[in-house]
Amino acid sequence: MRKLVTLAKPQDLSTGFKDFFDTIGLTGGGLVTKGIAAVIAVIAVRMMLQLSNDPKGALRKGSMAVGTLFVAVVLAIYGDTLFSTVTEAKG
Repeated sequence: MRKLVTLAKPQDLSTGFKDFFDTIGLTGGGLVTKGIAAVIAVIAVRMMLQLSNDPKGALRKGSMAVGTLFVAVVLAIYGDTLFSTVTEAKG
């Protein structure tokens, strides 16, 4: 007889979104930050795809697109840490 293997422990998600965010390790603010970073990344990729035939203009627009993509990556990695200092004011 085969023994069943449990791949993941059961999760109680009865309180809704709070439990869900706890299981994925994000807060609501962290999820919003990741969403903003994703939108900025899509804008940067669109900027890269719309480069012109002029070499100078393409270099300028391409470097702006790479810089925008860099901002999106930094925001995705460190965004919740950056914005936690703003939202958790002590006073």
